[in-house]
Amino acid sequence: MQWQGFLGHEQQRAWFATALGRGRLATTFLFVGPAGIGKRTFARLLAKSLLCRKSSGRELNFCGRCEDCVQVDASTHPDLIQIGKPADRAAIPIEMLIGQREARMRSGLCHEIHLRPYSGRRKIAIIDDADTLGQEGANSLLKTLEEPPLNSILILISTRLQRQLPTIRSRCQVVRFQPLAEEQLATLILSNELVDTIEFARQIASHAEGSIEQARLLADTELAEFRANLLQQLAAGKIDIVRLASGLIGIADAAGKEAAARRDRLRLVLSMAAEFFQALTLSIEGAQTAGDPLLRSAVATANEHWRPGVEGAISCWRRCLEGIEQIERNANQTALVEAWSASMSALSKQ
Repeated sequence: MQWQGFLGHEQQRAWFATALGRGRLATTFLFVGPAGIGKRTFARLLAKSLLCRKSSGRELNFCGRCEDCVQVDASTHPDLIQIGKPADRAAIPIEMLIGQREARMRSGLCHEIHLRPYSGRRKIAIIDDADTLGQEGANSLLKTLEEPPLNSILILISTRLQRQLPTIRSRCQVVRFQPLAEEQLATLILSNELVDTIEFARQIASHAEGSIEQARLLADTELAEFRANLLQQLAAGKIDIVRLASGLIGIADAAGKEAAARRDRLRLVLSMAAEFFQALTLSIEGAQTAGDPLLRSAVATANEHWRPGVEGAISCWRRCLEGIEQIERNANQTALVEAWSASMSALSKQ
C-alpha cells in the first residue's frame, strides 16, 4: 500500500505531515473512528514513513522499495510491534503486553518498545482492537504511556473514545477519523472486487456507513436476501415476534461461532432496521424517501397501514439504535434479539 492509493482522511494526513516537518510529532496516539474506515492502514503507512531508510524522517513519505518498507509490508520489521485481539479471544491477552506470568516485563509490547531500535531510528507499536484492553490491560500500559521511551511511537486503535479508560485517554493525543465518503467507499469496494459494477458498488456504499467492513457484509448475497425479507416484515406492520427473532438468530449463526462475527452481523441487521424506521419517520413527515428501490418500496408499503404515526416510527428507530448500543456493549445476543423483536412487535401496534 502506498499513500497515493490510500483513500480518505486527508486532514489527518496533512496534520501528521505538518507535525513531522516541524519535528513536533507526539509519542502516544489514540486513533478513534468507526471500524473498517482505514485507521489500521493509516497507522501502518505512518510507521512505514517513519521507518523507511530512504526517507528523512521529517516527511510523510517512503520509497516502498527499501528493506524497511518491504519488512513493514510483510509485518516482519523488528522495530514495528503489532498486537491485536486473537480471533479466538474476547480481549487482548495481558501476556501480549507484559509477557507470560513467569517472565513479566521481560517480554511483550511494554518490554519490546523499550529495546534499542535495530535500525537506529525509532520503535513503533500499534495496538489494534484497543477497545478490548479492559482494566488490567489498560493499567499495564500506563507506565509506558507516562514515560515513553526515547524515539518511540505508540498508536492505539479504537472505535469509540468512550471505550477507553480516562487514564488512557488523558495520556494519548486523540486523532479522530471519519467514515469514508460514499464515492471513495464505492471506489474501494470496486478495487477490492467485492462487486462487479460501479453501480452496485455505489448502492452498497450508500448503506455501508463509510466502512469497508460493512460493505463486505452488504456484498454478501445471503445478507442481501435477508435484508429484503426483513424490510418486508417491518413494512407489514404486524410483526411476528418468533419469526423476526428466529430470522435474526439464524443470520447471526450463519456468521460462525466467533462472537465478534456474530456481533457484526447483528449490528448490521439492526442498522438495516434503523435505516427503515428513519426513512419511515421522514416519509410520514412528508419527505421523499431516499435510498435504494427496495427501501423505498418498503416505506411505501408501510405508509399504507402504519397506525402508530410518526411518534411510533421514532420510537422504533430509537429502539434500533439502543439495540446497536447493547450489541457494542457485548450484551447476551439471544436475550437481546428476543427483547428487540418483542419491542418491534409492541411498538408497531400502538
